Amino acid sequence: MGIFFILPLAIVVFYIAASWKVYEKAGQPGWSCLIPIYNAYIMLKIVGKPGWWLLLYFIPIVNIVYLIWTYNMLSKSFGKDEGFTAGLLILGFIFWPILGFGDAKYLGPYGDPVAFRAIQEESKFDFEKTSNA
Repeated sequence: MGIFFILPLAIVVFYIAASWKVYEKAGQPGWSCLIPIYNAYIMLKIVGKPGWWLLLYFIPIVNIVYLIWTYNMLSKSFGKDEGFTAGLLILGFIFWPILGFGDAKYLGPYGDPVAFRAIQEESKFDFEKTSNA
């Protein structure tokens, strides 16, 4: 009877540790993976999307599309491709530890921080832009 309790608990602890490492690699506090809803908000920060996207996770069917999109951006942020995204979605218990404990490095949102900053700068309002004058 104890094996039916200990084994799933060990798997959950291992998965939490892997998620914790992913968050830390991305420069976020690891403990944030433990708090529901807040962990999704931090994940959006990791992949470079605005916080209001969190509201889209509460809309049926739309949430599935945006979750897949977020996982794809997470893969790209760590230098992985769409195949790794499929792995995160289908075999998350294998691919999250690969991302967390493996040699993957956080490259910034979308995997190219320079291009990301350029896109962010273009989409700012005039009063938000920094001037060099």
